[in-house]
Amino acid sequence: MTSDDIPIGRRVASWRVRRQMTQQMLADRLRRSKSWVDKIERGARTLDRYSVIQELAHVLRVEPEVLLGQPRSAPADTPDGVDDIRAALARYDIGQTPPQTDELRRQVGHAWLTYQHAHYGQLVRVVPGLLDAAQAARKPEALVQAYRITSSLLVKLGEADLGWLAADRAMAAAGDDRLLAAAANISVGQALRAQGRDRLALCALLPAVDRVLPQSGHSGNQEVCGAFGDQSCRKRLDQEGEGEGQGEHREWAVGGTLLVQAALAAAGCGEHRRADELTERAAGIAAHLRGYDDPHRTSFGPVAVEVARVLVMVQKGDPIEALKRHSTLVRREGWRRLPAEHRGAYLVDVARAYLQLGDVRGAARALVDADSVAPAEVRCRPLARTLIADVARAQPAPAGVARLATVVGLTR
Repeated sequence: MTSDDIPIGRRVASWRVRRQMTQQMLADRLRRSKSWVDKIERGARTLDRYSVIQELAHVLRVEPEVLLGQPRSAPADTPDGVDDIRAALARYDIGQTPPQTDELRRQVGHAWLTYQHAHYGQLVRVVPGLLDAAQAARKPEALVQAYRITSSLLVKLGEADLGWLAADRAMAAAGDDRLLAAAANISVGQALRAQGRDRLALCALLPAVDRVLPQSGHSGNQEVCGAFGDQSCRKRLDQEGEGEGQGEHREWAVGGTLLVQAALAAAGCGEHRRADELTERAAGIAAHLRGYDDPHRTSFGPVAVEVARVLVMVQKGDPIEALKRHSTLVRREGWRRLPAEHRGAYLVDVARAYLQLGDVRGAARALVDADSVAPAEVRCRPLARTLIADVARAQPAPAGVARLATVVGLTR
């Protein structure tokens, strides 16, 4: 039996198992009954509406064409080389001479910049050598950074399971270093959320927050100042540049990023009140952080927290408030200082908010803007391809999205 002959229900069941989901889990994410899923998989119920197939494909993180068994042309800008990264992760005995510390640091820095500029095709070619070099050097900080870069890239390319493996390796490499482990936990949370495992992500992220941030029962600015004791805390957080306070700034930036990831995970599993509380805690920290170096590449700050607020509202199904905040956010001074990857990914999610409102042209503008900021965010990510397909079916299709649909190999 060829793949074209396999019933669509069998394909749904196969991908559900590959995503490690039970029928009940799939039913919950689709807001349908377990019986409905079971009938679909057994072929007792027909899948004859494309919108439902799209919904299934989105939850299973595949293209609708995959469930339909239809061939599709490869996206023009989708980078090859994931198998090379998989092979590098599978190598345990690295026989090469360890690189010089400065050279390895340069490689790590270059890889991070390549990621932040969303040059994923270039990074795919760089990562296997970077992993080999970091494994040969056996320096915890370099290993954590290399595995985190790898995990982030794989998540972008729709390989969240492999991304989780790389994030788990980062955790192991961090050892007893509290800050390195916290930074690695950011990647763990991102990979788990990309797999649709928001509850597991939340369970991983919250203890990490407690380890890197002092406990406090307050929120907002009191959360921050309760950490060191009012004026002492404020003085430390307000110091700029190198020297005293820089280490604290790094810890708070990593802790704030963990809070942001935890808020997104909480929203993803329906804990909306907790998501708001976590975002408020992150905002309180961000309000006092400035002038710190960012070796863990968090890009944490007030604008990053505001981005998270918008995404939480999209998850809640409140697109009106999300888009109201979005229109203010993109006019803020710090917006253009976010990495291109961060802005592009955010704009793709904003397109979802427009579609929730039925505003196809607004979604088209967001996708075209995302493509101008970070083309690979639109042309390589499965989520973006699904959104492009949704918008391109409008009659008439907005010109910019019709062009994108052609570029990424989608047929109408």
